[in-house]
This record gives sequence, structure tokens and C-alpha cells, in this order.
Amino acid sequence: MNMKQWDRIRTGQGFIAALDQSGGSTPKALLQYGVTEDSYSNEDQMYELVHEMRTRIIKSPAFDSKYILGAILFENTMDRLIDGKYTADYLWEEKGIVPFLKIDKGLADPEDGVQLMKPIPGLSDLLQRANERHIFGTKMRSVIKEANPSGIKKVVEQQFEVGKQILEAGLVPIIEPEVDIHTADKTASEKLLKAELSAQLSKLGKDVKVMLKLSIPTENNFYRELMEDPHVLRIVALSGGYTQAEANDKLAHNQGLIASFSRALSQGLSAGQSNDEFNALLSKSVEAIYAASIQ
Repeated sequence: MNMKQWDRIRTGQGFIAALDQSGGSTPKALLQYGVTEDSYSNEDQMYELVHEMRTRIIKSPAFDSKYILGAILFENTMDRLIDGKYTADYLWEEKGIVPFLKIDKGLADPEDGVQLMKPIPGLSDLLQRANERHIFGTKMRSVIKEANPSGIKKVVEQQFEVGKQILEAGLVPIIEPEVDIHTADKTASEKLLKAELSAQLSKLGKDVKVMLKLSIPTENNFYRELMEDPHVLRIVALSGGYTQAEANDKLAHNQGLIASFSRALSQGLSAGQSNDEFNALLSKSVEAIYAASIQ
């Protein structure tokens, strides 16, 4: 465990950038960036283009540790180079930004009002490779679509079950049970979720710490009790489909909650922009998200 990285995540001011679109979401991320599907003919070319996009973001002077604490990478990005260094090493050594890795393989079909994670084959090998690539922690996502007690319990139990394997590998898990912002009973779902998270946290060993990535709650400061739990290193918020302005406004009303935005971070960036245009827009986004995260 890199203790400088640990202290930065625990006490630093800023937010965590999510650069981890993968699988089915990669074409959408490229399209938002202005790269259409006829620009590539196979998966290898697609991932080369998305790495070029992420490299442009990471190397931008706007992508600065003054504002950004960490960055979440996709597995393919972890295994690629930026200026001759593996991406995680470039982030930490050149930028002072802590690297995380998305490890889930997508969502299962909806059942009991939720979508569990699909099985993660080869997880032990992936975690070993993450250590070799100097990754600090991991992220895995489930989705809650209804206030279904049974379904929400299953989501949280699965997250912590996998989280324990991550902890055993010496990495810090970001547990992400996303509540769909469009669900009609979002408040009720959040109440059930908080209770299940508290129950699972209480079962952890004395010195064990995890991170949580949660949808911005309907009730301001709703997750304050979880922030004060000794097992929680940090709580970060996903944008969940909100525009950047909406996400920043809602985040700013939740003291101690910091951003971990993906689409809201890259909003408006385009392959066709000049470097000056690209960097100026990214700088504006980074500073706005940072301001909402340090309220």
C-alpha cells in the first residue's frame, strides 16, 4: 500500500475523475467525443481511439492534481502506455494523481428491482496485475432501480463479498451500488441502501477501510453518518446521467461528498477541437467540479 496515495485520498481536497467507460459504453463515449463508428472497423481500433482520447485528457494541463485526487481506469487503459509509461505510473509519477481500476464486467439482467454485477472471471489474476501496474484501488458498479428490500440487500452483499477479495489483494475497493436517478422511489431506495451499507460495514474488521461511490442523494447530507463510519475511507458521488451543471449543483449541497464524474467531466470535449479549445473547456469543467467538491 502506497501511504502517500492513501493520505492523499483520505485527506486531499479535490475529486476523482472517472475515465473507465468500457465494453458497450465505449462506442457511446467515442460518439460523444465526435468519433463515429465508421471511424474504426474492429475492437482493437476502437480501443486505440479511446486511449487516444483518454491520453489527451490525462496529458492536458487542465488535468491537474491541484483539483484531481485520483482517476479510475478501464483495464485496457491500465495495460497501455502514455509517453512510455504504463498509465497508472504516468498518472502518479507525472501528475501526482492516484490510479484506480474498474474491475466489473458489466451488469446482469434486472431482477428484484436491481442489476447485480455479472460474474468476474479471472478476478484474482486481474488483481495481481493491478498490483503489478501500481494500482491503488478498484471500482465495481451495480444498479438499483426500485426500492426492493430483497434486491438491494443482494446488491450490497455481492459488493462486499467481492470487496473482501479486493482487500485481501492489498487494494482499496470502491463499492458502487448506484441508485438510478430516474427511479420513482429514489428516496426509499436510498434509505434501504444506507441501512444495508451500515450493516455490512459493521461486519468488517477493525482496521479495514473501503470507499463508497453513491448517487447524489435526494436528501442533502443523507450519507453523513456513513462518512463518519470508521470503515469508510471516502465517499464519492457519481453523476448518474445528470448534466454537469445539475450534478455540480446537487453535489455542492452535500458537505464532504466529492465528485467521481465520467460523462459530466468530459461533457463538450471533442476530437475536432484545437488543443487550446480542448484544454480551456476541460479546465472549466475541472474547476467547476472541484468547486462543488470542496464545499
